[in-house]
Amino acid sequence: MTDSEIKYLSVEEAAKLVGAIQEEEDIERQDRRILTVYSRDDREVCWFDYDEIMEIVKDVAKGEKQEAVQDYILAHIPDWTLEL
Repeated sequence: MTDSEIKYLSVEEAAKLVGAIQEEEDIERQDRRILTVYSRDDREVCWFDYDEIMEIVKDVAKGEKQEAVQDYILAHIPDWTLEL
């Protein structure tokens, strides 16, 4: 599925759904990090590849990187997460 085929929640909808974004080790590949998104009731919603996200926000000032990552993820929560 390409990025253009994916429908995303609005940032407002995503902010209501997302309770935490946690950096974790990928259980399938130990040399890989992921950013797991959890709902407000602690359900795993989706995940993002850590290296891909860091590449996207690479030009953001160090002190603003965490907010940039959060903003990017909130803008890219797939709409199918509401069905979980």
